[in-house]
Amino acid sequence: MTISQPPISSQPEPWLRGTLTEITAEQRAVLHALQLAREDIQRWCAGLTNEELHQNPHGLPSVAFQLRHIVGSLDRLITYAEGSSLNAQQTAALSSEANAEGSKAEILAGFEQGIATAERRIRAIDAARWPEPRKVGRKELPATVAGLLIHCAEHTQRHVGQAVTTAKVILALRNTPS
Repeated sequence: MTISQPPISSQPEPWLRGTLTEITAEQRAVLHALQLAREDIQRWCAGLTNEELHQNPHGLPSVAFQLRHIVGSLDRLITYAEGSSLNAQQTAALSSEANAEGSKAEILAGFEQGIATAERRIRAIDAARWPEPRKVGRKELPATVAGLLIHCAEHTQRHVGQAVTTAKVILALRNTPS
């Protein structure tokens, strides 16, 4: 079983491009992780059909779910980093992520918009505030601005990896004679 691999970018990964040098290394690492997420999703998932985007091959969560979850999680984590609590819309979005309905165009545009919004919000948080304490969730678990924003990068990369793995399974199944 062979996976037809999308073309590799001629550029190095974002963290090796010498970009975002005007911000701190920590901010840069978080933003580079989001840029890499955008590029990996574009490379591996943009070529899937609408139906494939919603498939659960071998019981795996769909790519559509992963993309919606990434964007929703970024919104929630950054809200806490900004010192706010979740609003009713954010709480409702959390419970509806598993039902990632919508067309391929809507899901990919929502992902792109969510990443762009997250990048703007992260840039707006002054690096001097990164050590400040924050409370997370109903249990008000202890965190810091830095911990939340670094987790944005970690969590996003984890779910991008899952989306890419699911996409690779789908591509392999697509190329397997029935």
